[in-house]
Amino acid sequence: MREKLMDFSFAAFLTGITSSPVLLITALLTLGVIFVNGWTDAPNAIATCVTTRCMGVRSAIWMSAIFNFLGVFVMTQINSSVASTISDMVDFGGNTHEALIALCAALFSIVVYSVGASYFGIPTSESHSLIAGLTGAAIAMHNGLGGVNMAEWAKVLYGLVLSLLLGFATGWVVCKLVTIFCQALDRRKTNRFFQWAQIFGAAAMSFMHGAQDGQKFIGVLFLGIAFSNGQSSVTGMTIPIWLMLLCSIIMAAGTSVGGEKIIKSVGMDMVKLEKYQGFSADIAAALCLLYSSLGGIPVSTTHTKTSAIMGVGAVRRLSAINLSVVKEMMLTWIFTFPGCGLISFLMAKLFIAIF
Repeated sequence: MREKLMDFSFAAFLTGITSSPVLLITALLTLGVIFVNGWTDAPNAIATCVTTRCMGVRSAIWMSAIFNFLGVFVMTQINSSVASTISDMVDFGGNTHEALIALCAALFSIVVYSVGASYFGIPTSESHSLIAGLTGAAIAMHNGLGGVNMAEWAKVLYGLVLSLLLGFATGWVVCKLVTIFCQALDRRKTNRFFQWAQIFGAAAMSFMHGAQDGQKFIGVLFLGIAFSNGQSSVTGMTIPIWLMLLCSIIMAAGTSVGGEKIIKSVGMDMVKLEKYQGFSADIAAALCLLYSSLGGIPVSTTHTKTSAIMGVGAVRRLSAINLSVVKEMMLTWIFTFPGCGLISFLMAKLFIAIF
């Protein structure tokens, strides 16, 4: 009986989605959100590389898709602590059927909130929406905070600080060091060097985007599969390789769709960057995401990159920073957690009553 409960093979997954409509919907919603994440978030990784004209848009997008794939796949095998944090953040209770329905409601709430927020012009973050959705569904299941693991949730709060303060500080330090080191060098030679260095930085940023965001949704889909197998928790279990591959391929496919408008917004509208500044921002953001991923801290990759760009811009002067971007980050945090959490709570109650 135990072997049956622990069967996380791809064949078992296919059997599960054909026999359980709720698991099928959960899987489709999760993969859909991963696709959208690759589409809307991944372009942030290559924005500076494109706008400083180190790479063309299409070639940069394909490079990002490849390194997103590698980031999800490699980091999940090395250290899957972000995926574990997401799956351990909440406890949906012992009734795995209701737990799967609540998980489906949480994912559905992300879609509803994202569409509604876009309509009203409210900035969103898929990472924060996911966390809020899971928490709201868990509260609905337990009629209180009993299903929320506050020790794991605290990592989310750390992530808010890391994505903004540490991103800004690291961006400033890296750019300052680069400026000091290169100030006596020939500008034309350094520009040629940073043209290639920035391509490396964009690849590193893409890799870490996959490592951070890919793991979040792997953890959710893994949890859904566990519920369908009658398992109420995935603590201590090994994520199967096929699941890593599936999620990484979907994210890479989303990245390949494009996101040219996002590239322009992040790379040009916020701070006008030179090649060495773009390199500094990419390396700084990648370092912050690496630290967060190894520590199991879920952060917003978008906020980490944008705060690193602001830190780079601040090396010259603070007035170079577009403060409206900071305002958007704050609005994301203010609206996403209560907004998406409330929708998830209501959807979970509704779905459980219906199904």
